[in-house]
This record gives sequence, structure tokens and C-alpha cells, in this order.
Amino acid sequence: GFRESEFDKLSDFFKAHYRLELAEKDLCVKGWNWGTVRFGGQLLSFDIGEQPVFEIPLSNVSQCTTGKNEVTLEFHQNDDAEVSLMEVRFYVPPTQEDGVDPVEAFAQNVLSKADVIQATGDAICIFRELQCLTPRGRYDIRIYPTFLHLHGKTFDYKIPYTTVLRLFLLPHKDQRQMFFVISLDPPIKQGQTRYHFLILLFSKDEDISLTLNMNEEEVEKRFEGRLTKNMSGSLYEMVSRVMKALVNRKITVPGNFQGHSGAQCITCSYKASSGLLYPLERGFIYVHKPPVHIRFDEISFVNFARGTTTTRSFDFEIETKQGTQYTFSSIEREEYGKLFDFVNAKKLNIKNRGLKEGMKQSYDEYADSDEDQHDAYLERMKEEGKIREENANDSSDGSGEETGGFDSNASASSSSGDGDSDRDEKKPAKKAKIVKDRKPRKKQVESKKGKDPNAPKRPMSAYMLWLNANREKIKSDHPGISITDLSKKAGELWKAMSKEKKEVGRSGKEARGENGQANIPSAPHRDRSKKKKKKQEKQMKGKAEKKGAASRSSSSTKSSAKGLSESFKSKEFVSSDESSSAESKKEVGPCSGAGESLAPVGCSALPP
Repeated sequence: GFRESEFDKLSDFFKAHYRLELAEKDLCVKGWNWGTVRFGGQLLSFDIGEQPVFEIPLSNVSQCTTGKNEVTLEFHQNDDAEVSLMEVRFYVPPTQEDGVDPVEAFAQNVLSKADVIQATGDAICIFRELQCLTPRGRYDIRIYPTFLHLHGKTFDYKIPYTTVLRLFLLPHKDQRQMFFVISLDPPIKQGQTRYHFLILLFSKDEDISLTLNMNEEEVEKRFEGRLTKNMSGSLYEMVSRVMKALVNRKITVPGNFQGHSGAQCITCSYKASSGLLYPLERGFIYVHKPPVHIRFDEISFVNFARGTTTTRSFDFEIETKQGTQYTFSSIEREEYGKLFDFVNAKKLNIKNRGLKEGMKQSYDEYADSDEDQHDAYLERMKEEGKIREENANDSSDGSGEETGGFDSNASASSSSGDGDSDRDEKKPAKKAKIVKDRKPRKKQVESKKGKDPNAPKRPMSAYMLWLNANREKIKSDHPGISITDLSKKAGELWKAMSKEKKEVGRSGKEARGENGQANIPSAPHRDRSKKKKKKQEKQMKGKAEKKGAASRSSSSTKSSAKGLSESFKSKEFVSSDESSSAESKKEVGPCSGAGESLAPVGCSALPP
């Protein structure tokens, strides 16, 4: 914070009183620099030229890892500071001096003075090739007196027991596997990734015999009967028992909660990954990707929401007092009642409690039934559909009574009573109305198809008669006019004409000019049109009368033919009758008996 002008004054002061030169240092702002590392006591100094750029107290180093040409230093975290240095990487050029690897030499100098958790001495016990979900892989777990060492093919992690917050032992839903969860703070880290939970997966069938690398007196003195030198049992029991004794913390197991299938967990999805949610006595834990642990005292409220994709599932939302929201989705609806009762018993604040209790009843009603047959939402929709259908029937029946068109039975039933029976009787009448409405439409279509070609032509309108008479005159007055423009011009002229001229025009002589050319005549267009229309109507009437007479004659011919056929029977018909007389059994000709009378009808081509 000194000003540049004060540099000379301070330099003179130090020279006079302390005989020291005031040096000027440049700050490194690039983020990388080439320089030299010096180790002096508890300090690591990085120099550029002869000037030190920065110094690191080695007592703050928590971990030192080496790579091919790199050394990475990690530091203990200061909880009081808002910003703290996480790690520093040093690149060491590959130069061989006296057969010593410079990377290893650098690391040894750091480790000799650093407060690094080192694997000094022998491990108490080792668990080989344990399946680890977070961080993923197979790890050997070496148990030391003060820390836990995870040794994998790629990475190693050292976890001090002081960073372990909680231990969880959770049974898998399939009842064949067990989760062992270790909650860590601060988390173990690899690069930019932080692991707040160490999750191990065990098979219940896997057994182990374990011998601790301590004598019996040390085991008794240190663990006070919690562990013995020789132990055997399931692998998950041995790991959890050793961890409990060394960390000195209780193991949390699921409480009294039981889901629909009898499991102590609920299958759900969180952040697009499927997992298991365990309701515990004092909180919820979700495994495994990503793991979440929420204590009841952190929860502001919970909410039950309908599933977004289907009605066969619901979502369970948790909001903490800090405002963080967790949504566990795709939970089977059969779990609704169990989870609701659990949350209610723990006295958690449920959002929209009244609505949720009603929703719970609807879920419980169908919880134990077949999914394909019952759906609470579907049932409600069906009820609404029935109400709508009844209302529609009422309105249609009412309109039918006003407009008429029902048969006598329907009108009688509608006037006789009301209620459901009345509605049932109206339904056939409604169908009769629809059929009646359709018949005339069908006749119209048939009349169009079967148009009489001999019918007289319809007369032209007055405008068309006038246009035919005046088309040439309009063309001559407007040379080069198009057909479209001619029609427009004719329409304008017709519109401008007076009513008298349209009705009765001048005579043909008056319509001629001096040179004999046709002017725009206004002949009796409307009178002519009316006369032609009357003529057409007269022709149509006469034709209709002829058609009626022809139909009457054809019907009489048919009736006479029918009468004759009833009076006389053929030979085949008579001979087939069992009770016929002896006379009918005589040989009869083709037209015998009534040949002359039948000749005009059926035997005109045969001789008498």
C-alpha cells in the first residue's frame, strides 16, 4: 500500500538505521514460471534468478503425489478462510543426476518435513478387492490405526478417521446385497472431483476369516472388547465392525419403514439416474449416483406431486431450510400411502396437506389391486365423462321435443313421464329423426343424377338477352377490349340503365341509326325473359301430365297381368298339386284350356 514516491524515503531510512538495502521484487501474475526450488528448514522456496517468488510452509502440506514428470502438493484446508489454496503442481524436467530421479528426490524432500499422513508401520488388517461404487472401481482397503488407505490400480486415497462423519449399513432391495456408506467431511478428491461419500457394495453370501495384526493384549487394551484378534463372518459385517471400532461412531441402519414390497427402501430416480431412497429414523439417504443425505432438522417441507409422464407414479420433493430442492421421481403409486404415513409420523411439514390426504385415499383405494384394471385418475375421468354424456342426452332430447319429427310412441313417452325411463324411451325416437332427415337429401342427389335430357331449356335472363344484342356495339365502341373487361363494361352499362328501359325498350326501327348500324337497343328484355319463362313452365307442365298418364297406364297393365296370372295356372303348377282332380291329369297343350284368352298376354307367338 506504499506509494512509489515513498520508496526513496524508506530506502534512506533502512540504510541509515539498519544498514540494509531496500530491494524491489516483481510479482508473478502469469500463473506459471520457470525457476528453482530450494528447501530450507520447514519452507519450500521457489526462486527466479536469485529472487524468491513465493514460499510454502511444508507443515501445511497434507499430501504429496508424484507423476511421470510432476509433483503435486495438496494442502490442509483452513475452515476459517473463505478462499484457500488447494494444490500446487511442479513440473520437473527429466534430467538424471548421479542416478537419482529428480521427481523422487523432490518428493522425499517434501515428505521429510511435511505433515503428510504416511503409511508408517504395518496395517491392522487388509480387505482385498472390494467393490467400490464411489469412487468407482476395485480397491484394496488397508486399515491403519489413524487412517484408511484405499489402494486402486490408478488412484490411492488416504482417509483420516477424523474426517468420517457417519457410517450407514443399508440392505439392497433385492435382499442379496448390502451397501456400506461412509460420509466424509472434508471429502476425498481427485483433480476437480470431490467424493463426499465412500460407498462399498457387498454380497451377503461372501464370508471371510479375519486376523488382526496385533497381539491379543493390544487388541483388548485398544478396542475394549469391540474387536478380537480372530474374527469370522460375512464380509460386510467384518468391514462395518472394524470401521465402527476404529472411527468410534455408531452405524446407522434403516428404521421401521417398510415399503409396498416389504423392502426398507423405495425405488426412484434422482437427476435422471435410478437408485434407492432409504427413509431413516432421523433423515433420508439416497444411493448411489449421486449420493444424498438429508437430515430431518434440515428439511423445511416435503411435497407429493403427480408424476409428469404417467399417472402410475408420483414425485417426492424435499426442500431444505437453505432453499435447496431435491426431487425424487418415478416412485410407484403403491408406495404413496406408506411414505405419506412415515412423513406424517415424523411430523414433517407437508405442503398442501389437505389435498395430499385426499390424494392418499385415492391411491390407497387402488394400491392392492391390479394396475391394468384400476387407475384413480382414469376412474375420475370416466365419472366426468358419464356426467357429460347425460347432460348431452338431456339437451338433445329437449331440442327434439321442440322441433318435432318424432314418432307417436316417442311423443307419448315424453309426455307421459320424466326421469331415467323417459330418457331411455326417447333414444329410439332420436334415431328415427335422423333417418327421416336423411331421406329427402338422398332424393335430391338422385334427382340431380337422373336429369331429364328432353326437358325444355331454361330461358335466358333479361341481362343475358340484352348482352347478346349489344355485345358487338360495345366491342366497336371499345376496340381491343378483352373478354373480362367487356363483361365488366356491360355490367356497368346495365346497372346505369333505368328500370323502364330494362322492362320495355324501343322498337327495332327506333333501335337503328341513320347509317343502318345497330345502336345500343333497349328491347323489351325483361318482358321477353318473362314470356320465355312462362313458355318453359307450360312445356314442363304438359310433359308432367304425359308422364303421369304413362305411369297410370303401366300400373293398370301390371295389375291386369297380375289378375290373369292368378286366374290361370300352368301345367307344372296343376300337376304338382296332390289333391288335383282327374280332369287336370289329362294331357294339356302349351296353351290349352284358355289359349285364345291367354294369347294377348303370354302366348302371342304360339298358334291357336
